[in-house]
Amino acid sequence: MGKNQQERLVLAADADRRAIERELHGGVQQYLVALATTVQLARRAADSEPAAVNALLDDMERDLRRALDETALLAQRIYPASLGLGGLAALLRSAAVQAGVPANVDVSAGTNFAPELALTVYLCWLAALAARRGEKHVTISVTEADDALSFELAAEDLGGELEQLRDRVEALGGSLTMGPGRLSGSLPL
Repeated sequence: MGKNQQERLVLAADADRRAIERELHGGVQQYLVALATTVQLARRAADSEPAAVNALLDDMERDLRRALDETALLAQRIYPASLGLGGLAALLRSAAVQAGVPANVDVSAGTNFAPELALTVYLCWLAALAARRGEKHVTISVTEADDALSFELAAEDLGGELEQLRDRVEALGGSLTMGPGRLSGSLPL
């Protein structure tokens, strides 16, 4: 691995950490701050305004649910716990449903891949889904042949984040080819 590729890997890891920080600050942290404020208001109103306390408790429950949901989504993006549970196909379908993107997932490959390979395919899929959130149909096809895990993504417009994933794929000894509305990758098994 050349110095330029190593530098790109470090920069991509740093960019991912910054994205996680933004998600924590803009999502989970905001709900928790609102929850803390609401707890203080409820404490002040507890003795004198029982009806107001009930409304504040409803607000706290809502903010707590949102914080938990945001935390679960963030944890799933960092490393999907379900990666080993239902296999790659289930993980890819679940990500499409959570993103609200109509998708076709075709995984004709086996299910027992090294975690770094399955995670790489999953991260490429997440980037494609993020680019298409709520829009047109996206497809992914994953096959296993000639000691390689191959995948192909098709969407009308693929996001720029996929370019950053090229270094991850190449670091694992694979290749990634991007064209208009299409991304193809191959990872050695």
